[in-house]
Amino acid sequence: MTDVAIHCEGLAKQYRIGERERYRALRDVITDAVTAPFRRVRSARRDSSNGNGSNEETRFWALKDVSFEIKRGEVVGIIGRNGAGKSTLLKILSRITEPTRGSADIWGRVGSLLEVGTGFHPELTGRDNIFLNGAILGMKRAETARKFDEIVSFAEVEKFIDTPVKRYSSGMYVRLAFAVAAHMETEILLVDEVLAVGDAEFQKKCVGKMGEVAKHGRTVLFVSHSIPSIQRLCQRGVLLSCGDIEYDGPVNGAIEAYMTTKVSSEYVASGSPHEPRINFATVQWSKDTGIVLELRFTSPFELIPPVVGIVLLDASGVPVYGTNTRFEVPAVMPASMQSGTVRVLIPTDALRPDTYRISLWLADQFQDHCQIENAVQVDVGLGANEALRPPRSTIGSVRLATRWIFLPDLQDAETSALCEGSGANKA
Repeated sequence: MTDVAIHCEGLAKQYRIGERERYRALRDVITDAVTAPFRRVRSARRDSSNGNGSNEETRFWALKDVSFEIKRGEVVGIIGRNGAGKSTLLKILSRITEPTRGSADIWGRVGSLLEVGTGFHPELTGRDNIFLNGAILGMKRAETARKFDEIVSFAEVEKFIDTPVKRYSSGMYVRLAFAVAAHMETEILLVDEVLAVGDAEFQKKCVGKMGEVAKHGRTVLFVSHSIPSIQRLCQRGVLLSCGDIEYDGPVNGAIEAYMTTKVSSEYVASGSPHEPRINFATVQWSKDTGIVLELRFTSPFELIPPVVGIVLLDASGVPVYGTNTRFEVPAVMPASMQSGTVRVLIPTDALRPDTYRISLWLADQFQDHCQIENAVQVDVGLGANEALRPPRSTIGSVRLATRWIFLPDLQDAETSALCEGSGANKA
């Protein structure tokens, strides 16, 4: 048996803006599933982009001649900016869509969790959906039944397992979807951003399960913007940029290439101009300046005084730091004004490399006027004076200047004296 799990050669995908993919019925998915353990995904329209007279302005390439090979048991992190082609790659490997050019050879049964609840039928119960997903993956009913109790326990939906999933809360839906994908006996697991949903405790549980899956020799492709999770789970990293592979190698090298890129994010207001609002915000990070956030606000009346605030949140949505102009430096803002531009510099020496989001807030002494959740996001990379290898610790969002002091063991004589003294005191 070959030790290769996935082999992609010249893989490319072109989309036409506004065009919908061909609808695939459930019977089509099941038909594909029973062809495991060997499948080949090859373009059925290899030359469709040539000589067809189409307007190139209505087309864009989500992937461009991507080639790589993944061996059995490898845990590979796929990282990149939004629009880099990560999700398109996993959709091709999951046989949800076909490539425009190239081929992807896959050896083994594939389990995928590309969207929350993919493959779930809302009218069916949780129990029925577990067995349905097992059938889609090509598993026998006995195999699914053997994993059933473990799946239900992990998802924590015992009381509602015979309730139609359309009545589930979003959290229950997420837990059951991940549990099914992670516990089914597939050789290859494809996961796309599932750890970005759910509460912090569930995300921690998912990371632990992913680590367990990897230790059992299954091949895992993991797409995530959570750099700590990628670093913890993966040995190899593939960095995609605009549909091309920019880096393929050890995961720390992929993180280094990803995080040291200077990238800006911006927010543009869409609310009513007749109310106080933040019109525009932009943020960027570099190892020399840290986070630089600039925003402009306007109001139809005087703000007395104007107060601008920010909240910095990590990739899991947990607040890391918050401040505002009144609390930190009230002298910066005039006593009253209707419009203005504010720039805030946030040092990042204590922050762990990760993707952070920033919420914005505008107020005066009388009331809050505008609050924008997750207005912009910024990738914080390695500091100027750090080694290229990111810190191994994945606990928390900050790195404090902790001091460790080694205290040598006491000599036997000193220890005996202390014990005797302690005994005398007790007497």
